[in-house]
Amino acid sequence: MVPTRKKARVSLLTQMVLLISIVVLISMGIGTALFSFILDDILDRYIGQQAMTVAKMAAMDDDIIAAFETDDPSELIQPIAETIRITTGASYVVIGNKDGIRYSHYDPDQIGLHMGTSNDPVFLENRSVIYRGTGISGPAIKAKTPILNKQGETIGVSSVGYVMSDVEKKVAEYKERVVALSMMLLVIGIIGAFIIARRVKRLIFGLEPEEISFLFTEKAAILESIRDATVAVDMQGRVVSMNKRARALLQEDLTVGKPISSSQIRDIILSVNRNTQEMNHKILLGHEIFITDYSPILNNNEVRGVVFTFRPESEIEQLTEEITKISSFSDNMRAQNHEYLNRLNTIYGLLKLKEYDKALEMITDEVKERQDILAFIMSSVKEPFIAACLLGKINRSKELKVAMEIDQDSHLGSVPEDMNTKVLVTILGNLIDNAMEAALEHRKSEAMVHISFTDLGGDIIFDIEDNGRGVPEEMQTRIFESGVTTKAGENRGLGLAIVKNSMELLDGHITIGTSNLGGARFTVVVPKHKGI
Repeated sequence: MVPTRKKARVSLLTQMVLLISIVVLISMGIGTALFSFILDDILDRYIGQQAMTVAKMAAMDDDIIAAFETDDPSELIQPIAETIRITTGASYVVIGNKDGIRYSHYDPDQIGLHMGTSNDPVFLENRSVIYRGTGISGPAIKAKTPILNKQGETIGVSSVGYVMSDVEKKVAEYKERVVALSMMLLVIGIIGAFIIARRVKRLIFGLEPEEISFLFTEKAAILESIRDATVAVDMQGRVVSMNKRARALLQEDLTVGKPISSSQIRDIILSVNRNTQEMNHKILLGHEIFITDYSPILNNNEVRGVVFTFRPESEIEQLTEEITKISSFSDNMRAQNHEYLNRLNTIYGLLKLKEYDKALEMITDEVKERQDILAFIMSSVKEPFIAACLLGKINRSKELKVAMEIDQDSHLGSVPEDMNTKVLVTILGNLIDNAMEAALEHRKSEAMVHISFTDLGGDIIFDIEDNGRGVPEEMQTRIFESGVTTKAGENRGLGLAIVKNSMELLDGHITIGTSNLGGARFTVVVPKHKGI
């Protein structure tokens, strides 16, 4: 079996040079042909006008007009006509009388003979004419005009011609110049085509179209296989490409070809430079927080865009849940061990001092406090998620040494089944955490947080108060915007933005006021049924 030979492929560089050269060649051919056509037309008109100008110049010559009155007109007219012919470059200048008899000719033997073409338009119609005709000198472009005496009577004809052989010789000279110019331009075009093709080849890293196609397919496959949501944007903030994971997660916020609306991402794009390599930056998109990494797209050391990877914070929390549980359990055990050890040491000291009543009182207070809190939460809050959230925040406040109080008149019965309690827990968790941080930062060991809630009427209402610095009046309208915060540090200003978005999901609203404790008071109002 004879092995089949692969068809030889012409390189991209050769294809481009050939294509550009052919285009230049065809363009120059069309241009040359068009120029030649125009040149022929122009020369015909120009030479005809030139012939008419010479004919009229001879017809208005006073010496020629006067010679018609002499016995031998040709003796005076011939030298004058020849002088005009030689001076103007005409092929012939013929002066004839009304009978068509020549008085001048470049060939003296033709003098006295009849002119070779008709003079009827001149004598019968008394007008000047330009035409192509064939006489004894051969094909020529001719002009004839009447010769008038002083009384205005036609006494003869002035005929001037340019023989076509002379005209064609001039046309050929012009065409030779045009062809020479065209050839020079063609050579320049081919050299330019080679230079352009080489530059294009360099810009695409010397790759052939098949290789570019494969790399594009490979890049798309790699991008789609990345499990993190990956998005590329240009410096104008338009999404250039995004993988399948990004389309699934961010389709409501990001669309290929459209600008990004997130102010945080736009700020990142404006601040990015060629040395930027930011990791684990928090961004709020829609109703969810994403952890993003980003790095610049460089071209010749110039930033041309940015690549972002997005991972939902909830997924990261889920992946690290087991480790977090172990760490949290260890920390809680350590904290509780430390707390109980202090209390046991105190009880041991009281027993050693035989202060049995005080020791018993301390034990009773400790047990009663925990039982009272648990009993109050269990009886006042019927929704398990909210009860668990409040118990968790109480334990957290003890670790932070923040005095947390829950109004004993508070009550929350069953929550409507169509209400997303997890969203409500997110709102409460963020607000209580913010309250504890604000109080602790401002009051240190005297930090206090007060919580009250009720479900009377058609709304569920929560009040969270603290004794921190409060929210300045000028910031109260902006505090819920992403990135706006009264606290120092990075990745701040997301909690209240999440609260605002979550409130929209519940059709509720939130207000800011001044707490009786001296800090801020956040009031959350959620309708039990949407549309109420």
